[in-house]
Amino acid sequence: MRPAPGSKRVEIVGLRDGELGTRHETIAVEEPLELRLDGGALAVAMRTPGHDVELAAGFVVTEGIVGDFGAVCAIAHCDETRNTIEIRTEPGAAGVRAPEVRHFIASSSCGICGKATLDEARRLAPALRPDGMRVGLGVLEALPDRLRAEQRLFDETGALHAAALFDSTGALLCAREDIGRHNAVDKVVGWAALESRLPLSQTILLVSGRLGFEIAQKALVAGIPVLAAISGPSSLAVELARASGMTLVAFLRGASLNVYAGAERIANPDRARV
Repeated sequence: MRPAPGSKRVEIVGLRDGELGTRHETIAVEEPLELRLDGGALAVAMRTPGHDVELAAGFVVTEGIVGDFGAVCAIAHCDETRNTIEIRTEPGAAGVRAPEVRHFIASSSCGICGKATLDEARRLAPALRPDGMRVGLGVLEALPDRLRAEQRLFDETGALHAAALFDSTGALLCAREDIGRHNAVDKVVGWAALESRLPLSQTILLVSGRLGFEIAQKALVAGIPVLAAISGPSSLAVELARASGMTLVAFLRGASLNVYAGAERIANPDRARV
């Protein structure tokens, strides 16, 4: 059976029932994707191939490269290996702020490691406006199972992160997997950008792993008011959420969850541990 896109079969030696033997296993693919902006080098992302255009679109949005996605006029692969993406913006478009020099390769574990300061990262994301969005506890409790049902590559490899975007009723809008947590988020935001859905002011973003500052910052730039994670948050993620008016939920596991910020958006906050 052929492996799914984004995975490959390799021969390994494994231990089973006390015996070493040769067999084939499916592993996740990790390859570099060079991002270019208007003819110049922008970044190299270590990613799982697939939804590359979405990844590029999400990256320029969540990294603050383009203040208005309308400034982007084209995103496309520009080589036969499909490992280079060119992003073109309208000449003279306002709000395009590509860094003069990119100091990093965006590895599969890397988020904002090229930012000069945390203050610079915060400036990319103004505080959210009160929007009247309310989310029921029952909606939140159901989301992990809905995300898990979309993690097909994880089922094969056990090595990918996932991010999913839901509306306020819990309906799935988009789910993506990637070797990198940040890439999965960028693919989801990029999907929304390409569908002209930004800002995502009535949505919930759920991530499969831990919730660090860089994930919170990306969600905030996209205008997402409710951010949730299966695992725990970092102190900076909580600080950013509280300072920016974002609802932050972590350790979301069935009927158990913790609300670290923005409990006023949850319809039954008395049932949650705050």
